[in-house]
Amino acid sequence: MTKFVSEKIRKKSGARLAAVQAVYMSAFSGLSVDEVIKDFKEGEIGRYAIEETALNGEQMVELEEMDKSYFEKLVRGIHSKKQDLENSLRSYLKDPTSYDHMNATMQALLLCAVYELGFTRDVDAKVLIQEYVDLAYAFFMKNEPKMINALLDQIAKNIRI
Repeated sequence: MTKFVSEKIRKKSGARLAAVQAVYMSAFSGLSVDEVIKDFKEGEIGRYAIEETALNGEQMVELEEMDKSYFEKLVRGIHSKKQDLENSLRSYLKDPTSYDHMNATMQALLLCAVYELGFTRDVDAKVLIQEYVDLAYAFFMKNEPKMINALLDQIAKNIRI
């Protein structure tokens, strides 16, 4: 049975995936946040993903359209509050310096998730957490998504009353 997901929800999910990629790019590519946003919105970057095939091969798959305005809102918001978001994340970790040693993709994903948990209210925290855990499975194996789930759950309990 296929689960019904509206076009609006699919586009927001696409915006979240693109935002994670864009936050990563803006931190490590040397491009300005304006350039990264422009490239994503125009489809120059982030339009395709690598998908594994049944025979241990890979193929390029075009991603679904994203909510471009939501994508831009996320990326600009994260960019403007990055230091505060990073400090907040560090405060929830057993070893605050472990954030600095995390994989850059993990950092970008967590920044996006914490930004949405803290600065948006139109989506329930549990739904946001599940969205970002699902995204984590696109980038990582078992342990990382579980850690993300636990961390975001802890953060949501404190910032979403």
